[in-house]
Parts: sequence; C-alpha cells; structure tokens
Amino acid sequence: MIRVTALAGTLLFGMGVCQVATSTAQQQPVPPAPGASSPAPAPPALEPKAIEILKASSAKLAAARTMSFTAVVSYESPSRLGPSLVYTTRSDVMLQRPDKLRVITPGDGPASEFYYDGKVMMAFAPAENLVAVAAAPPTIDGALKAAFESAAIYFPFSDVIVADPYQDIAGGLVLAFYIGQSKEVGGTTTDMVAYAHDDVFVQVWIGADDKLPRRARALYRSDPAQLRHQMDLANWKLDGTIPAGTFASARAASAKKMPFARPEPPPRARPPAAGPAKTP
Repeated sequence: MIRVTALAGTLLFGMGVCQVATSTAQQQPVPPAPGASSPAPAPPALEPKAIEILKASSAKLAAARTMSFTAVVSYESPSRLGPSLVYTTRSDVMLQRPDKLRVITPGDGPASEFYYDGKVMMAFAPAENLVAVAAAPPTIDGALKAAFESAAIYFPFSDVIVADPYQDIAGGLVLAFYIGQSKEVGGTTTDMVAYAHDDVFVQVWIGADDKLPRRARALYRSDPAQLRHQMDLANWKLDGTIPAGTFASARAASAKKMPFARPEPPPRARPPAAGPAKTP
C-alpha cells in the first residue's frame, strides 16, 4: 500500500533504484590484481539505520489506539501534449483500532466518504447522493482488503493505518538506506529514508523526534512514463478522544443504494453477425 517515498536524488529517481539494486546484486565481485589492496566492502542492501527508523515509525503508529491525520496526495498523469499533469486529493482520516475507520475525501475530483464500524462498510458519493453498503470483516486490515477486492477502493495511506505497518514494508524489501535529515518538510526535523521492492522505489520523511511520517514519494518500476506519486501527512493526533457517531453517517445511510462492486467498464458491443453470402 502506500509504499511511497522520495528519491535520494533526481538522478536515482530517473534511473529507478529498483533496477539499479537488482543489477548490482547480480554482478559478481572482481578479484583484485596481485599485490593490489582489496576493495572496500559494499554497503549492506538493508542499511541497519534505515531499518531502525522504519521500525520505530511503524511501532509508533501500531501502538496508537486512536489516530487522525490529513493526507494530501499528488499524482502525475500524462497529458495529451506529452508532459504530465499533477492532480491532488485530500483525505481526512480517523480510526479507532481494531475495527473503526472514517475517510472523508472532499476533492479534487469527485467527493467521497468511507465509513467502517466493525460490521458494515459504506462508500458514499455525497454529490450524487449514492451509497454502497456491504458487510465487512471485524478488523481495519480486513475491511481495507475487502473494499479493494470487492469495489477497487484503495487508500494511498493504507500502510500507515494497518495493524503492523512494518510488515507491509518488509515483504519483498530488497534495498533500504538512510539519506540524511531535512528541516524543510512537515514543519519539523525529519529523517529521510529510501527503500525499494521489486516493483516500487520509495522515499519517506519521518519525524526525528515523534517518529511520525510527514511525506512519502514513490516511483513504480513497471510504469513506462515513470510518473511520480507524493503524499504529505499532517495534523497528526494519536490516542485522542473520538466523539460518538464518528464512524457512521445518517446522510449516507439514507442515500440511494447502489451495488458495492468494482467499477468495471461496460462490455463492448459486438458487431452484428454477417448474413449468408448472396448468390449473384
């Protein structure tokens, strides 16, 4: 899920670190010439400091029983002229572990609301006054999976809200390294870490003191256009009091019902069958 982070530099971003890491791993070391000193050992693919920062941030998020934050996601999309355009969405997120989640996304694009109370999940389109309702598994992780599989609902910040964020990152991890610190992101000092899987290269900015993620950027190896995705996280509140009724909506519940299903494109119309050839 979001595996999103930014590059250590423009050059690495353009080249795609996943590819660099894979090709480096496949190279065999060249033995030194007689009398020459041995080359310095290569740095570890999974740098301990980078892993330590990722684990500390994940532990901080996993330990929070309630959580709220704002996610502003920017993503590039090709234009008709060639250069990419940037689109942005904002989501206000609130959750209570293990079984309650609310995501309000006012725009850009169609506004949407998502509610999950441990038993039922609702996807609400307020402008159209349409709602899809379905039974849901008893955990946030299960509800996220069910929403994606049944209706293609995906939240870029899912890695932040699952029960074990580091487990989502660690699966298939091939590269991780510490970049340095920044004082220009999120209004605080952050540690910058880059990591990669076979399919994505990511960089994250994590608060040096509070261990909360502030920004993430991603570039996907399979994307021929090499489009970038960025997410900024702000307004963090952990273990606060959540008002009653937060994870339900009377307006959504009374909206016109529609199927909770994947938005598959309509089937293409078949051309009419050709009739029997006419005898001249």
